[in-house]
Amino acid sequence: MSNETKDKEKKSKETKEMTTIFKKLTDVEKYMQDRVGLGVSFDLGVRKISVLHHEVNVYYVNGLVDSVIISNLLEQLLFLNDEERVHQSEDFFKIIENQLVHHQVQPLEKMDELVDQVLSGLIVAVMEGYNQGLAIDVRSYPGRTPQEPDTEKVIRGSRDGFVENIIINTAITRRRIRDERLRFEILKVGERSKTDVAIGYIRDIADPDLVDIIKKELENIDVDGISMADKTIEEFLLKQGYNPYPLVRYTERADVTANHLLEGHVVIYVDTSPSVIITPATFFHHLQHAEEYRQAPMVGTFVRWVRFLGVIASLFFLPLWFLVTLEPSLLPEKLAFIGPTERTHLPIIVQLFIADLGLEFLRIAAIHTPTPLSTAMGLIAAVMIGQIAIDVGLFVPEVILYVSVAAIGNFATPSYELGIANKLVRFILLILVAIFHTPGFVVGCTLYVLFLASLRTLNVPYLWPFIPFYPKALANILIRRTVPGSKLRPSHAHAQDRNK
Repeated sequence: MSNETKDKEKKSKETKEMTTIFKKLTDVEKYMQDRVGLGVSFDLGVRKISVLHHEVNVYYVNGLVDSVIISNLLEQLLFLNDEERVHQSEDFFKIIENQLVHHQVQPLEKMDELVDQVLSGLIVAVMEGYNQGLAIDVRSYPGRTPQEPDTEKVIRGSRDGFVENIIINTAITRRRIRDERLRFEILKVGERSKTDVAIGYIRDIADPDLVDIIKKELENIDVDGISMADKTIEEFLLKQGYNPYPLVRYTERADVTANHLLEGHVVIYVDTSPSVIITPATFFHHLQHAEEYRQAPMVGTFVRWVRFLGVIASLFFLPLWFLVTLEPSLLPEKLAFIGPTERTHLPIIVQLFIADLGLEFLRIAAIHTPTPLSTAMGLIAAVMIGQIAIDVGLFVPEVILYVSVAAIGNFATPSYELGIANKLVRFILLILVAIFHTPGFVVGCTLYVLFLASLRTLNVPYLWPFIPFYPKALANILIRRTVPGSKLRPSHAHAQDRNK
């Protein structure tokens, strides 16, 4: 793009921002026709009425506003024509503003604000002879009701979860934290999409520097739109590039969000997304699950350790088994039975990759398969394909067994993003073991830990509190503490008030 074109676009944008609402309704209507497509887009509507001998135009978008609300609003305004007590000498703008009984009525002065509010689902009323308008917030976005998220189910606990409506998401969060210091700062992201993004935090707990950093990063996002919602926000916020490991935590549970807000975290809500972003998030945040806190501390600790074991198995179990098949001398005599006793035409490493990728095919197919058919597909893949592959000599039985154990460890990982990243690391470790044997496994594991230790998420070490080492904080991760026994907030969030 040439500099001349950029200058023209910049001047056009500045002119748009400087344009005040026209006093003549015909000019406002022409602006809406040119800018928004009034008369072309079927869902953009305008209702022209006369109130106290003044012309009033009401703009709205069908589908984002309930038609009953529009009818009630017009009825309220037209009712003024029958009111004898209304004095013609009074300011007409104030008369209209006072007549609107809705809880959120905001004066507008700029045409671009008028357009943004209409496209956001608000009703905007403009009056002949006034360079101001009134935005009435009566948004009624289409969407589903709050329900338990499929990826974060619990045996006991609340069944409400976030939906695609940012208003509902902030409301069910505030229901759990009725603190006057809870803040939801909203801004719009995307030059064309103008998506609502809210930053949630508790003012006297969250680190103000962290809030400022997140706010500035969001304000500096220069993109047409964020159709992929929270994931696009994450990529702009943290600039992780091709690093597979998640640097923020996603959750669809309001109780998990409320708990992190009370710990000093900052939460980002994105309209049209049923999940929120929790920052900052370390590696161990992705290993937590609400189920641990719905059970007794001892039971919660047991569940946590089993989950840790599953994550470790998903990472190291398959490469370690492959290593002992290459070097049986590493095994003690009592474990000498481990390893394939049958020979096939395919090398073990090829079998492992085919089986592991086959499970990935199955997972992807299950996502795109209707629910009533996915169960049948899983049975066919697990029983028939696996058994036939063994019978024809494609796989040895141990490959199916150990790949399945690693896959179950992946499914036990609470964070979907972390599970996929661990699978990629497992593939890399298998390749290193196939080429270098024992040195490949040792060096690969060492580089893996060093890589995680080098990561930082919003200036917080990714492996905190393991690296750097904080014994008390690490003990809280390994052992589920009782709520009365947890009196301090985690230090990594730099909370202003450390005492709970």
